[in-house]
Amino acid sequence: MPKLIVSIDGVVIKEVRLSKERTTLGRRPYNDVVIDNLAVSGEHAVLHMIGEDVYIEDLHSTNGTYINGTAVKKQQLAHQDLVEVGKYKIRFLARGTSADAPEPTAGHASDALHGVASDSVPLSVAPTAQMPLVANAGAAVLRVLSGAGAGREVSLSKVVTTIGKPGVAVAAVTRRLQGYVVAPIDGGTLLNGEPLGAEAVALQDGDTLELGGTRMQFVFV
Repeated sequence: MPKLIVSIDGVVIKEVRLSKERTTLGRRPYNDVVIDNLAVSGEHAVLHMIGEDVYIEDLHSTNGTYINGTAVKKQQLAHQDLVEVGKYKIRFLARGTSADAPEPTAGHASDALHGVASDSVPLSVAPTAQMPLVANAGAAVLRVLSGAGAGREVSLSKVVTTIGKPGVAVAAVTRRLQGYVVAPIDGGTLLNGEPLGAEAVALQDGDTLELGGTRMQFVFV
């Protein structure tokens, strides 16, 4: 079964299996593939599955739909084609196996981002990828310092934990061999009071993160 691997800045945030004749992609919540980012139009593109062939059609989006760097209106997708909408990259896998996809550089999550308003803490995290956790990275948590959830702790036992609220600020904390790194996904994230750049940054015990007004401290336990 064909599959889409949706990522941003090397972090995979969603995997979608194509099982319908028509699959819509856009910012609005009624789409089959929802990407909550202002660079993505409300109804951005649609994928048509005809037998074993998959076509993508741009729906007159504001910022366009690109395949392997070229703007397209409608085009058949080939295995491993890279579709770009805004800052998001969508890898098309005709055979639908994770092994065919290139490994992301900052972790892997296989579902949509989860988050809550800035005055509380995340209530759920993205599921782990199909890869083992690394024992020698040590166990860590995010301790909430401000807002209604102050004092609560968010476990970082999974390979990737997403925090924040889509459309406001979202970041991904990834467990690697030698420790943890944090990378922005959407919106502004502060690390120790300074804006987090585009690249993943290693977290140290006691570091503070701030997303949408909520402050959290990274702590080894």
